[in-house]
Amino acid sequence: MSPGRAVTDPDWKTRYRSKVMTRNAALSLIPRGAKIFVGSACGEPQYLVRGLAERTATLADSEILHILTLGVAPYADEKFSRVFRHNAFFIGDNTRRAVAEGRADYTPVYLSELPDLFRCRRLRIDVALVQVTPPDRHGYVSLGVSVDVTKAAVAAARVVIAEVNPNMPRSLGDSFVPVDRFDALVAHASPVIEYPQPVPGETAGRIGRNIARLVGDGATVQIGIGAIPNAAARALRDKRDLGVHTEMFSDWLLDLVRAGAVTNRRKSLHPGKVVASFCMGSRDLYDFIDNNPMVELRPSEYTNDPFVIARNDDMVAVNTALEVDLTGQVCSDSLGHQFYSGIGGQVDFIRGAARSRGGKPIIALASTARGGTVSRIVPQLSPGAGVVTTRASARYVVTEWGCADLHGRTIRERAMALIQIAHPGFRKELLEAARRLHYVYPDQIIAPALDLYPEQYEVRKRFGDREVLLRPLKPTDEPLLKDLFYALSDESVYRRYFAVIRYMPHEKLQQELDLDYDARMAIAAVVAPAGVEEMVGLARYVLDPSTGYADAAFLVRDDWQGRGVGGFLVRHLIHVARDRGVRGITATVMPDNRAMLHLFHKLGRTVETRFEEGAYQVMFEI
Repeated sequence: MSPGRAVTDPDWKTRYRSKVMTRNAALSLIPRGAKIFVGSACGEPQYLVRGLAERTATLADSEILHILTLGVAPYADEKFSRVFRHNAFFIGDNTRRAVAEGRADYTPVYLSELPDLFRCRRLRIDVALVQVTPPDRHGYVSLGVSVDVTKAAVAAARVVIAEVNPNMPRSLGDSFVPVDRFDALVAHASPVIEYPQPVPGETAGRIGRNIARLVGDGATVQIGIGAIPNAAARALRDKRDLGVHTEMFSDWLLDLVRAGAVTNRRKSLHPGKVVASFCMGSRDLYDFIDNNPMVELRPSEYTNDPFVIARNDDMVAVNTALEVDLTGQVCSDSLGHQFYSGIGGQVDFIRGAARSRGGKPIIALASTARGGTVSRIVPQLSPGAGVVTTRASARYVVTEWGCADLHGRTIRERAMALIQIAHPGFRKELLEAARRLHYVYPDQIIAPALDLYPEQYEVRKRFGDREVLLRPLKPTDEPLLKDLFYALSDESVYRRYFAVIRYMPHEKLQQELDLDYDARMAIAAVVAPAGVEEMVGLARYVLDPSTGYADAAFLVRDDWQGRGVGGFLVRHLIHVARDRGVRGITATVMPDNRAMLHLFHKLGRTVETRFEEGAYQVMFEI
């Protein structure tokens, strides 16, 4: 057939009727040995695919190509192995066994590059089977819920057969194809495949909340499918003016639009528009996108182009993984040697978000698998596991135990950050492995009792034009603690340590970081100019269980003294100590530190002060 031409005359209806035929007649156009593309995800033309299984006597050595599909996949059945060979660009539940048993193939590829492989015929498509809407008054059909690589397949195929379904929503954007492009049209009304939303459990919920902490109002987000992405979307309901530029979306989009969280108002690219390449969800979602100018579905070569993605300021990309090693290598397509899913759009969006102004590429995963018996944070990836996102591209890694920021970090810093967000039951063996691999100091410690980071003690306050975050000290804060010490004047060092200390080696810093967030607690005052954290103050206490009193110490960087940060630290540490069941506070204050003495007496408590051995001993109940 000659290439499709834009239809501008009224005769398109006549030509349309000439192409309408039965399923058997349409499928008879498929030659033996053909490479057959099947439409994607919930846009799979199930009626046509079932027909393939009924025509095995006339088909031979056919290759079935597609990304994820959710419907029937008879061509993956072992009994048809002499007739069909499946080639998966993304492995789904319905084809995973065939790939694992060697009866089907897997082609690892970025979705952003797949359409060009169709066009240049490196991946030849002889026949495309797709599902479309009925034509509009201009003679154009819409590809509905799946534009993705389907539009490129329609353009590249020698023969195009469409299942015309009046229940398919008419998506807007770059989703339209003129009826002249089709060789056969098969009318068949059936429900569009629906994708049930997984209900996030407790672990996924905690991961989602940790992801939401990285998303600011006005950000543009990419979220995929599964329990963790769903949990992340739920945790975003209180955000404002979010935008969406994503490979796909499901019912989470509907939830966020109805909650007022997604408006697309502040998007730097396509303001006011949700941009995606396909969707998978409920009939409610399909009704929402039908003829909705807020939603534009575009081909994958556009939505997944890292340079296009990067044009969205504050782009937050959320993708999942199966394993992450201690250097930051991410495996998301295989379980060891067994291929599980695919590369999909993960790398496209990770690289695009990394290039975005203010962007945040996020890899999210549960810290364990197989009922908690296996850690997903590992010393090295499993034998055969593929690296999808490289260690140089990995930035934020999130589990239910927190977030590790890997960007610009050494292998030692990465290993420590990832161990800190691993399940507490595996941290000791991960640290031992990191020592053996020489990733960390030979004497590196990590407090095994640090289970869940107490984020409830995080609090922010503005001092002039700068915002200060008070948060519990983390074992990964050694570089910040070191920089804080060397930024102090000799006077400030003496007031804190009661001696002139010139050096703060790793051994001493580890003592400061040996915490349990209960009897040994420390609160850091942190600022983040240009997104890079600096520690400007520190408060800590050590509890004496025999008295119930905690000995406290405070430190503020010289250029931040006199701004009120010290008082902020003191009051917050008292709040934390009281919440942890501490009876009272003791502190040693040098005689010339009048500001600290004055601060204690301003707390509105009965403060006992006595002078012993050249210093004031301060005590008060809380």
